[in-house]
Amino acid sequence: MTMHSMNRLASQIRSGAAVWVVVVMFTAGVGGAAELDRRQQTLVRNLGIAINSANKNYFDQKIESAENDYRRAQEQVERIVAQDNPDLFDAITKHLDAMRLTHAKLELEGASLPPFRRPERPTGTGAGMKPGDSATDLVSFQDDVAPILSTKCGSCHVTRSQGGFSLASYAVLMKGPPEGVVVFAGDVIGSRLIETIETGDMPRGGATVSPDELKTLKDWVLQGAKFDGADATARIGAGGTPDPAPQQMTPVITKATGDESISFSADIAPLLVDNCSGCHLDAMQTRGGLQMNQFTQLMRGGDSGPVITPGRGEASLIVKKLRGTAADGARMPVGRPALSDDSIALISRWIDEGAKLDADEALPVKVMARMAWVASASSEEITARRTELANQNLKLAGSSQPLTETQTDHFRVVGPGSKATQEMVAKAAEGHLKIAKTVAKSAGKTKADASAEGYFQGKATIFVFPKRYDYSEFAKMVEQRSVPADWNSHWSYDGEDAYLVTVASESDDEEAIEDRLLAPVISLAVASRGMDVPRWFSEGIGSALASEQTVKNRLDKAKLRTKMMEAASTVKDAKAFLENRLTPEQADALGTLIAMTMLDRARRKSLDTTIRYLSAGKPFEQAFAGGFGVSPAVYLDQFLSYSR
Repeated sequence: MTMHSMNRLASQIRSGAAVWVVVVMFTAGVGGAAELDRRQQTLVRNLGIAINSANKNYFDQKIESAENDYRRAQEQVERIVAQDNPDLFDAITKHLDAMRLTHAKLELEGASLPPFRRPERPTGTGAGMKPGDSATDLVSFQDDVAPILSTKCGSCHVTRSQGGFSLASYAVLMKGPPEGVVVFAGDVIGSRLIETIETGDMPRGGATVSPDELKTLKDWVLQGAKFDGADATARIGAGGTPDPAPQQMTPVITKATGDESISFSADIAPLLVDNCSGCHLDAMQTRGGLQMNQFTQLMRGGDSGPVITPGRGEASLIVKKLRGTAADGARMPVGRPALSDDSIALISRWIDEGAKLDADEALPVKVMARMAWVASASSEEITARRTELANQNLKLAGSSQPLTETQTDHFRVVGPGSKATQEMVAKAAEGHLKIAKTVAKSAGKTKADASAEGYFQGKATIFVFPKRYDYSEFAKMVEQRSVPADWNSHWSYDGEDAYLVTVASESDDEEAIEDRLLAPVISLAVASRGMDVPRWFSEGIGSALASEQTVKNRLDKAKLRTKMMEAASTVKDAKAFLENRLTPEQADALGTLIAMTMLDRARRKSLDTTIRYLSAGKPFEQAFAGGFGVSPAVYLDQFLSYSR
């Protein structure tokens, strides 16, 4: 379709918008109402209401609201199709025609929507249904799932966050703990929540999940892990049903102007991390209702109300608590040495200056503190810190063998392997940096250290283990996760720490070690260009470049691309991908395919510009938009639409 014909179609659609709304409202009645029960009639009626609302908002040029209404209608169609009732499906045929045209109108307005696909008419025999679906009803989170979670897991993961994992609400459950999502809609095998219950690892303390209860949880995941309540953030109560949390005022966040003498991220956040962790930061059970993991939580306060009164340092409850002059007389932190007078005065002066924030409020307070330290530290200081962290990690991993160490310009290679193997690993890693630098150029603090220690803002660590068991134990003990069975290397970067982990022994030849290290070395290089580079971007570029180097056969490359296109076809939209709601295998495959498009000759200049902006200190969203001209979400939705 030419641009002229598209514009003409858009004009025709807009000119008929008022008439269209009337037509849809006329056809929104329940077809075949005599053949449907009351619940089915409600499903059809709600679908008509959602479509009408989408078209009305489109006519009023409220495109974002229209897009949300369309997505609501799409979810309603999925619920109707899942009933496997031909009569019910026949009642929505006119609605499906309406949705197709609504989809076309919204796409012409630039809305980001998945492609419209008309579902097949159900047979009424259960054919085509997902395993676990019921022909009469879907598993309800509110009525079926929440009671199981509350009864079996409530004491550890609803009222508390044992091990950093909370089931306090549907929203919290779907977000998952810091190490990653535990529920993947439609994927029982990839959902760690199901895995830990099925293996008997959870729940602990004597509680057991019956086979019927486990089946209910599995069916809920298979049916899309949907929420059917009124508020996804409502707390799950002791009885299993969501229990509305007390209403709290949203705190006002004032951004720093640069004229302040005290920095929250550099001066205050480190004090909170050092002195409040365990009780208010990363706490299994928060004391006094005061959480400090996020800046907004700190400003909101606890059970006694706000602890910070901007502009009034000495009158603020947090300062009184730290000095021991509060009404209850309890000095904070409890059971630890009191903060020095200078530290308390620093917090008080920061509040006097307005308690302003000089970082992204979405970042955890711990990350703010870490980023501020990295920004001010020299490459040598960061290298020393990474050496300290590496030694702690090796001790935590529990390796009983003697350790050896090899140093290069960019890496510290360490582990229980032989010196010869380490030198082979070091040589391969240094060689791969030549390929990495074709994409991820220098980000050193000064021009002088750009080619050596400053490339990763300090030397990166490479942990080398001769046995895969030791490699797996490192991941389990240090990273609190299990790595896939086919992994033999991976990387990690958070600014303060930067490392690779690999399996390598004297039985491996040089080529095998080189192939094993290529992707993670490139990914680490890309990740270290900025402090907030997402994993999919770094991992994708590393894997894509590595495949270009190692997959020489054209047929093998075509097979690889086909496999990844299949992974792309399973993703509904960019939101699911960006919010980490895919399995790790899906995310890695899709990230690699997306990176291939960025490395293509037509877009390579945009990628280079993005990485240059990252190295200059711009946040990832801004850097990406500066390079590609659109946000990551828009780019990904365009890619997904094209791939289908």
